[in-house]
Amino acid sequence: MDLPEWERDRLAKVDRLRQEGVEPYARSFEGRTPLGEITELYSTLETGQKAEGSHYRVAGRVMGRREHGKAAFLTLRDGWDDLQIYGTVDALGEGSFAQLGSLDIGDIIGAEGHVFRTRRGELTLFADSWTLLTKAMRPLPEKFHGLQDRETRYRQRYVDLVANPDVAWQLRARGKLVSSMRRYLESQGFVEVETPILQPLPGGALARPFVTHHNALDTDLYLRIAPELYLKRLLVGGFDRIFEIGKNFRNEGISPVHNPEFTMMELYWAYVDYHAIMELVENMIPALAKDVVGTTQIVIGEHSVDLAPPWPRRTIDSLLKEHVGLSLLEIRDDPQKGKQALLDRHIEVEKRDTFATLVDKALKHAVWPKLISPTFAIDYPLELSPLAKSHRNDPRLVERFQPIIGGRECGNAFSELNDPMDQRRRFEDQVKNKAAGDEEAHVLDEDFLRALEYGMPPAGGLGIGIDRLVMLLLGVESIRDVILFPQLRPEH
Repeated sequence: MDLPEWERDRLAKVDRLRQEGVEPYARSFEGRTPLGEITELYSTLETGQKAEGSHYRVAGRVMGRREHGKAAFLTLRDGWDDLQIYGTVDALGEGSFAQLGSLDIGDIIGAEGHVFRTRRGELTLFADSWTLLTKAMRPLPEKFHGLQDRETRYRQRYVDLVANPDVAWQLRARGKLVSSMRRYLESQGFVEVETPILQPLPGGALARPFVTHHNALDTDLYLRIAPELYLKRLLVGGFDRIFEIGKNFRNEGISPVHNPEFTMMELYWAYVDYHAIMELVENMIPALAKDVVGTTQIVIGEHSVDLAPPWPRRTIDSLLKEHVGLSLLEIRDDPQKGKQALLDRHIEVEKRDTFATLVDKALKHAVWPKLISPTFAIDYPLELSPLAKSHRNDPRLVERFQPIIGGRECGNAFSELNDPMDQRRRFEDQVKNKAAGDEEAHVLDEDFLRALEYGMPPAGGLGIGIDRLVMLLLGVESIRDVILFPQLRPEH
């Protein structure tokens, strides 16, 4: 086989190392100190000063190397912290120093020595010994241009994290957000639970599911599109404040804000309505922002946005009147008029568009982009929300809201429907829609209806997309940038 030069070179180095009695893939390197601890501990060490009595074992990936005669400087990266390593012939001996000089960028090594700060002000470990831990068989991206191609970055995230530490920071912030959200909800008396991902019926949202087959039971199962119906079963069983953070799966397209596999936080709170959930949201999101990015002031495109409460409440009807020029009643009574209003705003419509799809398109394309500061869009048409409770003042509406920030919805919430007869009627309407060709329509779940018939307390529910919330707080434009391994087309 005609191997590339870099591969031949590295294979030869591995062979040579083993001939010299050096195993290029070590079993362990215990007792090391993270580089970040060293850089923090000695941040005030003065130029030219040695940290008396210091002796550390460190390990990491070689990210840079330069030699000056009988001395060598290496840049070592441990996770996302860097430290300079200084080695000399006198300290290491001829053989060890020669092997140090043959290292490639990307190799992982361990070293021991004391800490000092060079005359140029660089905090450094003076190595009195070192060992090869892992020989890298592929070269890292070129130093100054790094890994730039976005497709390659998403597909080879392991290289992206090494080459672009800022990406690692973003993805660490995601983990911090999830932890912070858990702490916040638990402080409010919520209990975390887990519900099935493999479900006999897809439910809890309007979406196309992924389907699989269980051989032992000889039955089709669906990857969950939402945990909602199982969490509500727990309300029936006596839980009164519950939440779940987990994966949902929807067989839909990929876009800057859509990935078929995504993370949601969904909660239910018994004996409250959507007004209490609004207060929870407008207090929780600023608290999370302070914890993750240190402030409630975030940047969205060209806008500086303050997440601090209170957030204004705007009805869907008033928003449509302001941004589309039509009320809900006008679109309901004259769908053709609604279609024309969307066409006038260069929004694509189809002959089969119903009242519900017209309103949905109007909100997504004409209304949301205008809402930059945090806003609660409230009181939706019933047709858009088959699981929400009817509005107390208008049976054509439901008590639902979405928090809109930076022109995008970042959550969904209801006063939950707990009337089993009403729920059955809505399920039956959804079944008719599915029979008419709507692949995202809800199925009729008899077991869920049976649970409701035992009695579910009044409750408010909320779902927040973790991925979109991270995008919002960090000012990131693509959901792929906040997911470690986003879904991609197969690599050929």
